Amino acid sequence: MKKNMEYQAARDYLLSCIKGPKSAEAVSLLHAAGRVLAEDVFASCDVPPFDRSPFDGYAFRAEDTAGASKEHPAILRIREEVPAGSMWTCEVTPGTATKILTGAPVPPGATAITKYEDTEFTAEKVSIFQHFSDGENIVLRGEDVKAGQLLAEKGSVIDSALLGTLAAQHISRPMVYRTPVAGIITTGSELAEPDETLSGGKIVNTNRYTFLVAVERAGCIPKLYPTPGDDPQAIADVMREAMDECDIVITTGGVSVGDYDFTPDAMERSGAEILIRTLFLKPGGASAYGIRDGKLICGLSGNPASALTNFYAVVLPLIRKLRGLSQPLLTEVPVVLAEDFGKRSPKTRLIRGILDLSDGTARMHVSKGQGNGVLHSLIGCDLLAEIPAGSPKLAAGTKLNAYLIP
Repeated sequence: MKKNMEYQAARDYLLSCIKGPKSAEAVSLLHAAGRVLAEDVFASCDVPPFDRSPFDGYAFRAEDTAGASKEHPAILRIREEVPAGSMWTCEVTPGTATKILTGAPVPPGATAITKYEDTEFTAEKVSIFQHFSDGENIVLRGEDVKAGQLLAEKGSVIDSALLGTLAAQHISRPMVYRTPVAGIITTGSELAEPDETLSGGKIVNTNRYTFLVAVERAGCIPKLYPTPGDDPQAIADVMREAMDECDIVITTGGVSVGDYDFTPDAMERSGAEILIRTLFLKPGGASAYGIRDGKLICGLSGNPASALTNFYAVVLPLIRKLRGLSQPLLTEVPVVLAEDFGKRSPKTRLIRGILDLSDGTARMHVSKGQGNGVLHSLIGCDLLAEIPAGSPKLAAGTKLNAYLIP
C-alpha cells in the first residue's frame, strides 16, 4: 500500500491498474452522441458524391464569358433548371447555361457557376457581366471527404460533426465502447435526504446528488446505492454489491483517521486490496483507493468540495480510460492569476476558478471560498489550477498550470 502520494503519481498508478473498456456494441446514430468509437472509421465514399453548386445561380462554360463586362455581357441561352435532389438531363454546350440551385449536381460541360444576384435573366436567357475561370464556384466531388480517408480514430468521442460525418458515410450503427457504470455510495449516519427535516446533528446528503451529476457528465451511467451508517460491515456489504454490479465505485466519507472513519476497513472486508491511502494534496488529500477483480473503488472525503476536487484530479481520468478515450487525462492550460491568492501552500494545492479570455490572455479568476466544505464555490468553475507544494502566498499575475474541467 502506498501512502501520502502526489496526486499525479496516484492518478497515473491507478490508471496502470485498470484496463480500458471491456466490450463494444453497435448503436443507432440517434443514440451515439457522446459515445466513444471502438474502431477507426474510414470513408467508404466521397462527400459530396458529385460536383455541386454552392448557391443558387447559373452553370456555364467559363470560356463563354471571355471578355464579358457590364457594357458587353455574355448572353447565354438557358437550357434547363436543376434543383437540389434532381439530376440534369442535358449537357451545357457553347452559348448555353443551366439554372442550378444550391446543392444540385453540376451538369457536364459546365466549368463555372455564378450567383443569381450577379446576373440579369429572363426565362430564356441570362446575362453574365464578368469573366470566369475554369472551376470557379464549383464544389468538387470529395471536397469534404475522400473515399479511403481516415475520418476518426478509435477512442474519439462522437460529437455533432462526427455524427453527421458518419451519417454521410451511411454508417447508421457505429461500433462504440460500452458505457461504464459507476456506483455511488455516500456513507455516514449523519446524512439525511433533502426532503427530510434536519434534527439531532443531521446534514443533507449533498454528495449523493453532486456525484450523480459529476458521473453523468463524465460519460458514465451512475448507479446510486443505499446510504450505510457508520458501521464497517454495513458499508462493506454495500461496497461488495456495488463492485459486483459496476465498473468503478466511488464512495464519500470515512477516509480520514477519526474513530468513525471506517471506509478503508470496509474496503478490506469487501474483498478489495487497498492500493493508496491519502494524497499529498489540499483539498482532497483524505482518500483511499482499492481494487478487487480489476475494478477500482475510490474512497473520497465526505467534505463535498474536497471530494469533487479529488474526483476531477484523480477519478475522472480513470473514468475516461474506462470509457475508451484515447486521451484520458484532462486538458492542461497555462493561466495567469487574475487576483492575489492569500494562502500559503505547504502541500500541493488545487484551486478552483473561472477562465477569462477577454483580453487575449488566459486569466483565472479564483473562486471565493476555497475551503474543503465550500461546495458552492465550484458552481460555474471550469478550471483547477495547481499551486506547487511549498509555495508562499501568490500575487496576481502569477503563472500556474491548470486543468480544464469538462
